[in-house]
Amino acid sequence: MPIFSKKFAEAISHLPATEKDKLILRLLKKDLILANRLQFELVDNSNIEERRTVIEKHIVTRVARMTEHFYSISYLNMDVRYLSGDITEHVKITKDKYGDASLNLLLLIEVLRLNKDNILTAKPSVKLRKFSTAIIARVFKVLLLINKMDDDLLLDFKDDLKTLGQLIGDNDKVMKTAIENGLDVNWLIHSEIPKNLVKIYRELKNNGFLK
Repeated sequence: MPIFSKKFAEAISHLPATEKDKLILRLLKKDLILANRLQFELVDNSNIEERRTVIEKHIVTRVARMTEHFYSISYLNMDVRYLSGDITEHVKITKDKYGDASLNLLLLIEVLRLNKDNILTAKPSVKLRKFSTAIIARVFKVLLLINKMDDDLLLDFKDDLKTLGQLIGDNDKVMKTAIENGLDVNWLIHSEIPKNLVKIYRELKNNGFLK
């Protein structure tokens, strides 16, 4: 990220208003996330909760569709990445930290709930390992996000965390990957996220896990 000098910033501030407007519009065309964020903050009539609800419906609908048209674990993994990208875009535009956790949690639940048989019947392969590892890595992401929030908010996620934990436990292949990558499903089922989760996560990554 470039670091602008005070002199440069001051020079920009003294540009004529019309010139600044032209520059801003040119820059926004090159940064759609920033453009959408400004539109959301300045002119959009919807609030964060309403935007989050739209993404929730999108996730549920999209996962149901990709499950109905399931082709392979590899394609399922790709679809999950696309949906994860939609969540990331929503968070960047709205700065919805709560939604970052809740939407990723919803994505994991829907994928594992609807694709249990697809995962269990998949033959052992590098692609299956990559999918399962990506799922467990996303579980860690959700736990890390929740761990940053106030303790009171943990109650909001308690039921969904338990559901996710049970879905992992009921799927032998995903459960095996969870164990191999240091995820204790009891953290989810009992809503007992370790206070030192960041340290645990870093040590796992440093030792080559979750990849």
